[in-house]
Amino acid sequence: MPTGFLARMSGLSIVRPSPTTTRSFTTTATRQNWLLPKAGDCGPKTRKGKPRMPTGGSTRGTTVMWGDYGLRMKDHDRRVSAAQLKNGEETIRKRLRGMKYRLYMRICANIPVYSSGNESRMGRGKGTFDYWASRVAVSKIIFELKGDLHEKVAREAFRLAANKMPGLYEFVKRGDPPVMGITKLDGVTAEELKRPRRKIAPLLEQPIVVDSPPATAPS
Repeated sequence: MPTGFLARMSGLSIVRPSPTTTRSFTTTATRQNWLLPKAGDCGPKTRKGKPRMPTGGSTRGTTVMWGDYGLRMKDHDRRVSAAQLKNGEETIRKRLRGMKYRLYMRICANIPVYSSGNESRMGRGKGTFDYWASRVAVSKIIFELKGDLHEKVAREAFRLAANKMPGLYEFVKRGDPPVMGITKLDGVTAEELKRPRRKIAPLLEQPIVVDSPPATAPS
């Protein structure tokens, strides 16, 4: 006899686990969505902010670390939305369809952007959530490619992806020199860039001359 019939006759209810709540044992970590923050939108509404400026002479994130080729921001720091980053990723995957490669994303869209309706009066709060975005600094690596790919194929894929995203980008390879701001450290060291460009002459101590008022003739 079926199990459901026996349960109804005995007055017991069988609780079956939902397929959405069960998860088989695996040692592979779940893949995080790079177009969303890891913890979600937590806390109060964040401010718009500005991209990071390496004022202290940092070259972090300007070289290819994991792959063989990379796509780097060239012209100016800006805020790139998650939809624009997704368009660039889909363009690369479409161009390299059928090839053996691995695509690395070096940034994450973790900045919430809020907007209010058109022709709304001042005040009434910051607005409602609109989309996720990422603050991309100048000379920042966005995508990296690794695999059995020719350089011309990777360059073409990055060129198509750069046309889908705002800003100007450049193609870089593993081993290319890092960038400090917009200056490539190719034959130039970071210590030389931090030095003053003009030599500061020492201040000479000169006597202070005070002009005395002209003497008046006695009346």
